[in-house]
Amino acid sequence: MKRLFVLIIFFYAQGQLFAQDRVKISLEDVLMRVQESNASIKVSEQEAKMAKYDYRFSNSVFLPQISVSHTGMATTNPLMAFGSKLNQEILTQADFNPDLLNDPDQIENYATKVSVEQPLINLDGFYQRKAAKTTMKAKELQAMRTRDYLDFEAQKAYGQLQLAHQAVAVLQKAYEAADANLNMAQNSYNQGLLQKADLLEVKVRVTEVSDQLKTTKSNVQNASDYLAFLMNEQGNVVYEPSEELIPDNLVETAEVSLENRSDVKAMDLVSEAYKANMRADNMTFLPRLNAFASYEMYDDQIFQADAKGYIIGASLSWDVFKGSQRFAKAGKSKTSYEKAKQEYEQYVSKSTMELQRTKRMVEDVESRLQTSKLAMEQYEESLRIRTNRFKEGLEKTTDLLMAEATYAEKQLAYYQTIFEYNQAQSLLTFLTKE
Repeated sequence: MKRLFVLIIFFYAQGQLFAQDRVKISLEDVLMRVQESNASIKVSEQEAKMAKYDYRFSNSVFLPQISVSHTGMATTNPLMAFGSKLNQEILTQADFNPDLLNDPDQIENYATKVSVEQPLINLDGFYQRKAAKTTMKAKELQAMRTRDYLDFEAQKAYGQLQLAHQAVAVLQKAYEAADANLNMAQNSYNQGLLQKADLLEVKVRVTEVSDQLKTTKSNVQNASDYLAFLMNEQGNVVYEPSEELIPDNLVETAEVSLENRSDVKAMDLVSEAYKANMRADNMTFLPRLNAFASYEMYDDQIFQADAKGYIIGASLSWDVFKGSQRFAKAGKSKTSYEKAKQEYEQYVSKSTMELQRTKRMVEDVESRLQTSKLAMEQYEESLRIRTNRFKEGLEKTTDLLMAEATYAEKQLAYYQTIFEYNQAQSLLTFLTKE
């Protein structure tokens, strides 16, 4: 008795755990969680931030570079010793003694220096900055498109979950019907009204439906796992859709220009970025103009500044020839730009083809939806008639089993068509979203 009580408690606890792992969820909730937590969305946003910082890095084309340093040293080097005294403004007539000049005593020198470098004309830097800005905009558009795609993928995953649960419901009813037929067949066999071969056929049918039911339950778990992955959630959870799998209302999509779609815009901007980089490489053949200034303080004591001085100037530098490096780099950047243009044109062409194919797919699936619904209703009525005739001994076992299997098949086909219909519409919305 004690052992029985322990078993009851064990199975009750297992049942409670199983119940806790089954969670009802709506499509709206799925879409919200995916947008908030999906890893791919987070990665795309981080890439956009990286591009933003690359653009900020290009501010060096306009902004100055300022550095401060404090250096201390002790030396007996004749040139350094003389120069240090000169910088400290402590040079006297006695220091020009050749013996002291050639063999000076140790002198300490502490220098504080503030340096400023200001770019004035760096044409290659201007175009590099333009390329960085264009890349930043492209990454932002790609992040937006990633969110749109994950919306579509979440709807698809939710539809797969609905379809899997619907298949379980259909096959569960088919199993119950097959089991009921088995009971009738067993009674008929016991009464000598049915041959053993017919009874075995019914048993085989029950086993087949049982195997199919097991597979569809695994599909429910697979669909739940993928949904959890999209929502970036952990745990062994079986999700149950709170909405039935029914055909969505057909939404009329307006004619749109693909050039306004975020992913196409991003591809175009990538091409522009390559163009700006090409021009930047061409500008390296021109000279650069930079201004510089420094304010220097010297003393023989640390952190003192009895002697001061400044330097102001500008430098015009021109790398006339650096082997063949710049020619090769300019040629490579031009080739990269041409490649990006070809990729953009190819992407637009492919996107146009996908859009036209999806429009045709929506029309085709809409037509098949009505056909599959009529077929399901027809075989449902056929099964009802054959079942009644079988109960009266007027129908063959094989005909009943065939009608039962066909009805289940038509049900599954109908719900599969609903899934394809809804997904075709979601894909069309995704492809036409600007």
